[in-house]
Amino acid sequence: MTAGWDNFYVIVGSAAGALIGLQFVVMALIADSPAAGSAEAGAAFGTPTIVHFATVLLLAANVCIPWRGIGVAIVWGLAGLAGLFYTGLVVRRILIQHSYHPVLEDWLFHGLLPGAAYGLLVGSAFLARDHARRAMFILAAATLLLLFIAIHNAWDAVTYHVYYTRRAQKKAEPS
Repeated sequence: MTAGWDNFYVIVGSAAGALIGLQFVVMALIADSPAAGSAEAGAAFGTPTIVHFATVLLLAANVCIPWRGIGVAIVWGLAGLAGLFYTGLVVRRILIQHSYHPVLEDWLFHGLLPGAAYGLLVGSAFLARDHARRAMFILAAATLLLLFIAIHNAWDAVTYHVYYTRRAQKKAEPS
């Protein structure tokens, strides 16, 4: 079922792995910024980025394992179920944090799109047995969607911290 997909998942998995490392470096660099004061906001907006990158890495590794049978689809289906649960948890965390007022883009990239991606994982796992080719393309779409969501969210977090920090520093400077 996964024949021919190795290169795609080696590229996507490598990107996810590298971006996880880069995300840790960036978070370490901005850890002392004034915007980094809320653990609730970090759990709502920062941690999901790492989870999405890690899910992409897991999916890539899963597809590259020389499985026989439907085991590969079971793993990505379980990852999708876990992701749906986690997305619900993230939405709850966004609702209870008070450090940042989310806008439409935040709801889209932290709730709707991840939920759709994880839902695609679950749906494609059910299709895998009878429609393997279609399931693999849906899996690829969900994997790329998660990668792009995580890239967007990482960039969004970094730019927020950079601009927030600059505004805070300018306000603190004597005129």
